[in-house]
Amino acid sequence: MNLKMEKAHIAVLGLGYVGCVTAACMASLGHRVLGIDRDPHKVREIQNGRAPFYEPGLEDLVRENIQAGRLSVSTSAEAIADADVALVCVGTPSEKNGNLGLQQMSRAIAEIAEQLAQRPARLIIGIRSTVFPGTCEELVLPAFRNNSAVRVVSHPEFLREGSAVRDFFEPSLLVVGGDDATAVQAVADLYRPLGVKASLVSLRAAEMIKYACNAFHAVKINFANEIGALSAELGVNGGDVMATLCKDVKLNSSAAYLKPGFAFGGSCLPKDLRALVYRAARLDLKLPLLESAIPSNEQHLKRAIDAVLDLPAQRIGVIGLAFKEDTDDLRESPVVTLLEQAIGKGRAVQVFDPHIRWGSIYGSNRNFILEAIPHIGRLMAGSLDQILEWADHLVLAQKQNAETMQRIQASGVRVLDLWSGGFELSRGRAALSAVN
Repeated sequence: MNLKMEKAHIAVLGLGYVGCVTAACMASLGHRVLGIDRDPHKVREIQNGRAPFYEPGLEDLVRENIQAGRLSVSTSAEAIADADVALVCVGTPSEKNGNLGLQQMSRAIAEIAEQLAQRPARLIIGIRSTVFPGTCEELVLPAFRNNSAVRVVSHPEFLREGSAVRDFFEPSLLVVGGDDATAVQAVADLYRPLGVKASLVSLRAAEMIKYACNAFHAVKINFANEIGALSAELGVNGGDVMATLCKDVKLNSSAAYLKPGFAFGGSCLPKDLRALVYRAARLDLKLPLLESAIPSNEQHLKRAIDAVLDLPAQRIGVIGLAFKEDTDDLRESPVVTLLEQAIGKGRAVQVFDPHIRWGSIYGSNRNFILEAIPHIGRLMAGSLDQILEWADHLVLAQKQNAETMQRIQASGVRVLDLWSGGFELSRGRAALSAVN
């Protein structure tokens, strides 16, 4: 079926807050929708044109689409083989230990598999429930191992209770992930009437994106609350502080700093975080989120150090010494700690930083590095070519420009890119793409 040319037949499994909104809104886009739920009360309410729970605007959509014949409901999954797409929207509640409860998911997948075993059909299964990365591969795909006509995608929802209908029709994010490009595009095309560009990613990335978004929302709320609490203790209007902070859309309310990379350092972030935490402690005020920022950074640096120490090389060339690119500021540079550890473990190390001229470093900059590595001058390579010729393996501790990356690529030296987020090992072209 070409979903670009005609409307789809969609089955929605689970008619809770996500499923009922999805079913009614999909029907409003002109698709033919069958909602399936084991709860006869929900099914009966929807059949009678009522929403089974309160959500602004939902009941009108349910009533309109039931009356128009675009939306129907059932307690049975028997008709699922007639669908083009099955969207699984069942609950995944927390267990006592914090893990996800996948009983409803397992039951829904088993029901789909049973129906397709009786009436084989081509079907795209979209997992809309929030599930941990790997769930589609480990729980869903194995159920259809013997059915080559089934395709599985991850299609997380970003609907907020209280504004779910509006969020559906005006999505801030539309994500579809999977290994089959045709199936991924087919699910994205269901939303063509909305004129929204979908983010098409891998199966596991789609599953992870939902968690990343919710974790970020939680972190933002906690951050604002902790800043507000500290501001109040200091006689400052926390609302004014945060409102002004949000006016900076270049660095604060933006994508700035939101890329996985190396640990932070420098003369500002560590110092100011320590000062905030110290002053809060003097006021007997616990700020767990802010207190965890430096320990979290230290753990990330430890992961980077472990990755360097795991390299099968004795001669390690490090590109970048300052705490970030395009500066010669060495204060609290995480690279210095990395070098200390590598040298202490017996690795031969050379360092190249195009902005560091050892003879001209002075003051607190010079004192910081000499305290940590007194013989740093002997480790400094005079040029990029020198370190490329000497090293068995390169470690990129700063983001590099395209010209430098091309020279590294041409050298053929293996690279550990600390700015890739996952500390990727690569040669040449892979390293270049990671940095760019």
